[in-house]
Amino acid sequence: MTYRAPVADIAFTLKHGAGLAPALAQGSTLGADDVDAVLDEAGKFATEIIAPLNTVGDKFGTPFKDGKVTMPPGWKEAYQSWFKAGWNAVSLPEQWNGQGLPNALNAACIEMWNSASMAFGIGPVLTMGAAEALNAYGSDELKQTYLEKLVTGEWMGTMQLTEPQAGSDVGALRTKAERAADGTYRITGQKIFITYGEHELTDNIIHFVLARLPDAPAGNKGISLFLVPKFFVNTDGSLGSRNDVRAHSIEHKLGIHASPTCTMIYGDNGGATGWLVGEENRGLACMFTMMNLARLSVGLQGVGIAERATQQALTYARERKQGRALGATSGSSPIIEHPDVKRMLLTMKALTRAARAICYATAGAIDGSHGAGDKAKAADARAALLTPVAKAFSTDIGIEVASLGIQVHGGMGFIEETGAAQHLRDARIAAIYEGTNGIQALDLALRKVPLGDGAVVRSYIGELRNTVKAVQAANDPAFGTTGAKLAEAVDSLDRATTWLLGKIGTEPKSAQAGATPYLRLFGNAAGGCMLADEALAALRVAEGEPASRVAIARFFAENIAVQAPGLERTVTEAADSVNGADAVLAG
Repeated sequence: MTYRAPVADIAFTLKHGAGLAPALAQGSTLGADDVDAVLDEAGKFATEIIAPLNTVGDKFGTPFKDGKVTMPPGWKEAYQSWFKAGWNAVSLPEQWNGQGLPNALNAACIEMWNSASMAFGIGPVLTMGAAEALNAYGSDELKQTYLEKLVTGEWMGTMQLTEPQAGSDVGALRTKAERAADGTYRITGQKIFITYGEHELTDNIIHFVLARLPDAPAGNKGISLFLVPKFFVNTDGSLGSRNDVRAHSIEHKLGIHASPTCTMIYGDNGGATGWLVGEENRGLACMFTMMNLARLSVGLQGVGIAERATQQALTYARERKQGRALGATSGSSPIIEHPDVKRMLLTMKALTRAARAICYATAGAIDGSHGAGDKAKAADARAALLTPVAKAFSTDIGIEVASLGIQVHGGMGFIEETGAAQHLRDARIAAIYEGTNGIQALDLALRKVPLGDGAVVRSYIGELRNTVKAVQAANDPAFGTTGAKLAEAVDSLDRATTWLLGKIGTEPKSAQAGATPYLRLFGNAAGGCMLADEALAALRVAEGEPASRVAIARFFAENIAVQAPGLERTVTEAADSVNGADAVLAG
């Protein structure tokens, strides 16, 4: 289960596929050499410190007794070293002791933390999101008390939405907030599936909790956001008494065993004291600052787990001998020489790189949105369009790649001792939390595609067509039929987009039925073009292993992008087979 951070691959995608250069040009003093240095150090920490803890965490879990969680051996020490080295603060505001570096660079680091250990990597993601939300919506007093320690990671943060009866329907939550005479609020209720809701990594945990005021409107419009610390903070910054919030239990999960997932209870003794973040009844808008960052970060978890599974499968396939490959003259051959194993390994590598490119491009768009003027507005719209694709496509391929990794191992993949099974167990949650992938598909199809009356997605499709033209103009035999296959994929995406735009207002159930295959079609077309862009860049600058990048772009185009016409037909022709088949599911 060894892992080595692929720093060279990551750096190339950042520089040539994610728009890092424009982000650095927005006043950053960071240069290309500095980027390499940051990535090198992050790669060393992920490889040498976090990765060895992955199996330990999986086996030890997070035992819970008397309201306390015990973290696996070595985890607290690793986390303390991690935050003291500044890794939590990479992209957070310099005003609060952050480093103010581009989100795209932080995205690369997040991938490495999660490749090293997905259970480790998910906790800091929520802390970063909490710091972003507090910085955007918190009062000056709350910022002075809590923000710097959230930025540095000295204290961790949580995001608390889900309740037993509500699930993803946040508007159905029942947690109550009562106004107190001193301007604070008393929070009572229960939250479930709370990642890192209780642990011993930090002295304090700052919970961000959605709750409803007594006079609030029904549904999503009546939700407020509150900051609820585990321990109160004295005026001198020291920790005071315990707040009225506790972990009731932890979940026993399929994977990410070292990430404590808690059921939280508020108000055993009259109500936990909370402070309003933002405005009353506007909490969901505040929480979306955390959620959008978390969705991209969960997409990066998909990339991270896929990268680790691919590395392990490649190592195994090179070492494992079985059967005699065609053309071999004697003895057993390494299984990597068999065409079907090659196909699986190439699929794993191609999907991983495509998902990485999509996630980094999304982070790059977020960086662009922080500027000013029309370019910033366009970048913000691009980030909105790509975020559901980054989250859902990348976590879907995380599962697929981890499953293929088991297949490459054969029977040994089904044995826990090899570690291949852990990747699949860990990967499975990423398609569920932070908004299931079905919700992401609906967001893309029903909310993001219609942005600007379709102008945002049309502009993006136009850019994909430019990539196709560039591949065709290169006239390089090594690309094979890449240009033609990508042209077909983009044409399919274009037609499916036109169909969706025509159905959203007139036949919304048909549009909903096609949302998930549409997202996959989008990911395949975008991912294929991004890999082709990287290959063209590698040829242009003569670095980044040009021959390898051309080969992986060709493989993706000729083996994965070719699925686009079938996905298009599923979007445009299969709605009745979904919505008209209720009898099949009855009784």
